[in-house]
Amino acid sequence: MENQIAVVTGGAQGIGLAVARLLIQKGVLVASWDIDPGNKDAMADLGSNAMAVDCKINDLATVEAAYARTCEAFGVPSILINSAGISGPNAHLDAYDPEAWKQVIDVNLNGTFYVNRVCVPGMKEQGYGRILNVASVAGKEGNPNASAYSASKAAVIGLTKSLGKELAGYDIAVNCVTPAAARTRIFDQMTQEHIDYMLSKIPRGRFLKVEEAAEMMVWAVSPENSFTTGAVFDLSGGRSTY
Repeated sequence: MENQIAVVTGGAQGIGLAVARLLIQKGVLVASWDIDPGNKDAMADLGSNAMAVDCKINDLATVEAAYARTCEAFGVPSILINSAGISGPNAHLDAYDPEAWKQVIDVNLNGTFYVNRVCVPGMKEQGYGRILNVASVAGKEGNPNASAYSASKAAVIGLTKSLGKELAGYDIAVNCVTPAAARTRIFDQMTQEHIDYMLSKIPRGRFLKVEEAAEMMVWAVSPENSFTTGAVFDLSGGRSTY
């Protein structure tokens, strides 16, 4: 993977940062696309092979600008890990704020579409690429009081399967992962009741570690993953076995 160029959305913290760190250890040049104010410091800590790019993934113009800046600094990306997302509030569907619903769908689904749309042409031109979209076990099973999040992540799974088939004739793998919850800042958006519910559903009896997620995700965007595409890699600690 040495000297490959990767885009990691949501790379300022959590799973995205763990992935960026592991990619850099393998010699990859990483551009972290994030609106988090800590993005610049996080990438500075990772050294000269990392760069921070301000990017609001649910705004196509800023995604296109982030891509242009990445290409100018590093070159055309051959790896995309789309990790950015929000959970939205916890509420019954009949009490769910319609504006919050729109925001969750806009970031988690439309943002995934925009980032994939912008990065795919360069990979097709190169005849090589690896894309990994971060969905969620909620997209497989649905979490109560999280209808927008569950729906958005189910849609990310469907988008990934569709794009994987579209690009199957190229050496471009498009897959997704469905993690159980990890202790990241996304917990700040959730009620304690919802956090306890998620933990109760994990047969492993603990939350996912971001380093564990990074190991699977980095393999999925490596040259070794040369056959599987349009697939869902499970990271749910036994909650889902499909």
